[in-house]
Amino acid sequence: MLSQIDQKKIKLKLKNIYRHHLSEIEISDCCKEITKSINKFNKKRNKKKKIISEKTSIVISYGDSLFSSSQRHLLKNFQSFFQKKLSKYFNTVHFLPFYPSSSDSGFAVKDHYKIDNRLGNWSDIKKFSKKNDIMADVVINHSSARGLWFKNFLKKKKPGKDYFLTVNSNFNVSKVIRPRDHQLLKKINIFKKSEYLWRTFSPDQLDMNFKNPSVLLRFIKIMINLINHGVTIFRLDAIAYLWKESGTKCINLRETHEIIKLLRIICSLLNVESIIVTETNLPEKENISYFGNADEANWIYNFSLPPLLIHSFLFENSSYLNSWNKNLPQTKKGNSYLNFIASHDGIGMRPVEGIMNKNNKDKFLKRLKKNGSKFSYRKVQSKSKKVYEANITVFDALKKSDNDPKGKFFLERFISAHSIMISFEGVPAIYFNSLFGTSNDEAKYIITGNNRDLNRYRWNHKNINEKLKNTKSKQSIFYKNITDLLEIRRKQKAFHPNGLRSNINMGPKIFCFKRQSLDKKQTIICITNLSSKNQFPKIDKNFIKWKNLLKPIPKIKDKKYFELKPFETIWLSNI
Repeated sequence: MLSQIDQKKIKLKLKNIYRHHLSEIEISDCCKEITKSINKFNKKRNKKKKIISEKTSIVISYGDSLFSSSQRHLLKNFQSFFQKKLSKYFNTVHFLPFYPSSSDSGFAVKDHYKIDNRLGNWSDIKKFSKKNDIMADVVINHSSARGLWFKNFLKKKKPGKDYFLTVNSNFNVSKVIRPRDHQLLKKINIFKKSEYLWRTFSPDQLDMNFKNPSVLLRFIKIMINLINHGVTIFRLDAIAYLWKESGTKCINLRETHEIIKLLRIICSLLNVESIIVTETNLPEKENISYFGNADEANWIYNFSLPPLLIHSFLFENSSYLNSWNKNLPQTKKGNSYLNFIASHDGIGMRPVEGIMNKNNKDKFLKRLKKNGSKFSYRKVQSKSKKVYEANITVFDALKKSDNDPKGKFFLERFISAHSIMISFEGVPAIYFNSLFGTSNDEAKYIITGNNRDLNRYRWNHKNINEKLKNTKSKQSIFYKNITDLLEIRRKQKAFHPNGLRSNINMGPKIFCFKRQSLDKKQTIICITNLSSKNQFPKIDKNFIKWKNLLKPIPKIKDKKYFELKPFETIWLSNI
C-alpha cells in the first residue's frame, strides 16, 4: 500500500497541474484513483529493478519492418530474426506504435488497448519481454479521428467524453509554435455551437484535452497496462505540445513538465521499475529542460547529435561538434541521453537552432537535397515555412559530399558516424534499416507521396537473411561493421551511459572526446578523422602504450603523431 508521504507527492503534482481547473475535492479524488491503480498493480508484482549499463543498447523497429509471405504474426517473425541476428548486440527493442491506427505509420492510434491484428497480440510482446527490455510509444498528445474515443466524444459517451481539445474563436493562437504546415484548427458544429478541433500534427490526429483529468488518468492506466504486458520503457511521443493556453506558444508549458514529473513519480512507485523517455524535437536548451532537476524524464533524445554529426562528415569539419560537445551538460545518475543518428522520422532541423548559423544550415540542406532528401516544413508566425526535418536515410545522407562527389568513402563515413554515436555518453539506439545501410525507399514514396516513407523500408524476411549470408553483400558488410562496434562497446566500463565525457579539441578535421568509467579505472579516447585525407593528430606520449579497441594501433610518426586514414576511428583504451 502507498504511504501517506507518497500519496502527498502525487497530490502535490496534481495541484500543480490542476490548481486553476479543479477543486480540492476533485484533486483528492484524482489522487485516490491513481493510488488505487498503483496498489492494485503492486499486489500482483514483486519488486523488479532495471539495470542500465554499457550493455544497454536499443534497436528501433516497426512491428512490420520484417514481413513474410503469410503477412501474419509479424512480431513473431521479428522475434525469430532478433534472436538469431541481433540479441547478441542489443538488449532492448523499441517497437514503434503497434496499435490499430488510421495513419502516420501507427501514430494515429485508434485503440491503445489492442495490437494491430497483422502484427500479433499482447502475448507476443509479453513473450519477447522475458529475455529483452521492450520500449513502446505512449502516443499521448493526440489520437485518431477514426478511433473509438472520438466516436464517443461526438456522442458525449465514455470513454471519450470531453477527451479532445476544442477551443472557441477567442482562443489566441498567434504565438503557437508549429511542427507542421497544415491548418491547425478545424471548425466543427457540435453540441449546438461552433468550436474548433486542435490538430497539431495532421487532420487525422486530434489533440487530447489534458485539462480534463480523466484523460490523464486514462493514460496512466494505459501505461500500467503496457507494463502488465512486458513494456518497461515509455517513449512519450510529441509530449512538448501536451498543454495549451491562449496567448502562449502552446509548447513546453509548465503543466506539461508537471505531468511528466507526476508520471515519473508513479513509475517509481510501481514494483516494476520503468523508464520515461521524452520525445521533444526542439532546440537544445528546450530539449534538455525535460530532465528537470533529475525529477522528470529519465532519458531524453539527443536530438542535436544527428544533424551535427552528419554535417561534420559532409563538410569535413568538427567545429560545430566540438563546440556543442564542450557545452553539453554531463548527465546525472538516473538520467541519460538517448543517442541516435536515424529514426523512423527524418533528420530534425530545429535542434540546431542557435548552434548552426543560417548560411551553413542552407548549405547543409542543399547538400542533403543533392543526396536525395525531401523536406518536411513547419509554419512560423510570419506565415512563411521553415524546414522542420530532412527526410532521407542516413546511408543516402552520408553517401556523397562536396569533397567526395563520387562517394568513394561512403562506407567509412557511415561506420565512423555510428562509432561516434555508439561511444558517446548515453544509450545508443540504432534504427533497424541503418543496420543494413538501407537506401531511400523511392518506390514507396512514389506511391504514397509521404516524405517519411523514404526512410521506412520494409524487408522481406527471406530476402534479408539471404543478403546476410552473402558476406560480400552491402547489407552484410554494414551489419558486420555496426554489430562489431556494439560488441566491443558492451565490454567497456568507460562506455557506461553515465561515464564521464570530456571534449578534446584536435582541430577542425578531427573529432575527439574522452570517456571514463564510473570507478575511474578505465579511460577511452575516441578519435575520428572527419576528412577524406590522412590526418596526423598530435598525441600524448602516454597514449602510445594504449591499445586500440577497434583494430591495431595506427602508425605513429616521429613518436608524436598518429596517422589516421580517411574517416578512420580509433578507440584508445588504457586497459
